[in-house]
Amino acid sequence: MKRNLVFYLVIALLLSFSVLPVHAKTSWIANSVWPPNNLQTIALEKFAAKVKEATGGELEINVSSGGALGYKGPELLKVVRDGLVPVSDMLISGVAGDAPIFQVVTVPFLCRDFEELKMLIDIARPYFDEQAAKWNQKILYISPWPGAGLWTTKKVTSVEDMQGLKTRTYDKNGALVVEATGGTPYALPFSEVYSSLATGLIDSVITSTPTAVDAKFWEVLKYYQPLNITIATNMVNVNLRAFNRLDAATQEKVLKAAAELEQELWDNIAVLDKEKESISNKNGIETVKVSGELMDALTEVTMGIRNDYLEGAPQEAKAIVAEFLEKVGR
Repeated sequence: MKRNLVFYLVIALLLSFSVLPVHAKTSWIANSVWPPNNLQTIALEKFAAKVKEATGGELEINVSSGGALGYKGPELLKVVRDGLVPVSDMLISGVAGDAPIFQVVTVPFLCRDFEELKMLIDIARPYFDEQAAKWNQKILYISPWPGAGLWTTKKVTSVEDMQGLKTRTYDKNGALVVEATGGTPYALPFSEVYSSLATGLIDSVITSTPTAVDAKFWEVLKYYQPLNITIATNMVNVNLRAFNRLDAATQEKVLKAAAELEQELWDNIAVLDKEKESISNKNGIETVKVSGELMDALTEVTMGIRNDYLEGAPQEAKAIVAEFLEKVGR
């Protein structure tokens, strides 16, 4: 009898150990609307690798690229807020419909080069962090795009040449520039750009060199005008509830990996821009030199856009632009 009792006690003890909670690794899905070879997707993959290494595999981020999860872009603040995905990259100006302060990064012809863009982002970052928190998320890192030029079927050397263009734009400011120069803007997701060019729905695109390479624009377009209409930026955000479930040490490692990657991306963006332009040229795209006269004319014709934006912009955006213009002496 005693022997049987001991036997059952041992079995019960073993069973109790078998149901003890086991420490589980954390796995996040990271959404990217960009194709696998796009610089933003590559950066997100690199971030995931950095995090995995830093945490010894305790936090694993699996990147889903090319918009495979079904999200096209403008709704991504809501998507991350609601935890539909814990992590997503997003075009900052692309989500300005939900948070108007984010439109400040693509005010036309505000930033003239990457150095000025970095200055603008550094000024804006505290305001952006505050806005992200209101949307139940945290900005992990901000990465630049090369400047947005105009890719066309016909050569553009004057504002008059831009009249009548049917141009794909990626945000409100780009659309306003097209309208100001006498064209028609089309707000199309990236996944629909190539087919729209091939069918003649549009005949031009405002975008950066990496995006042009991704889309193989040389198959449907002929010219690239590096107008630097705007210089866009991307941000990678994490749902706050997901982030706060991490222990403090893991959070610190994630933020450290993000800061390191962000610095690397800004250091390399100018070189990447030239590399992507060269690829386009080798495949048949002609880069059209932009004259000072054209830039002066574009600055003049878009002055109303900048003034109208500042008149209706959130106070925080006005403060960002004022501080930026003071620093660059304009």
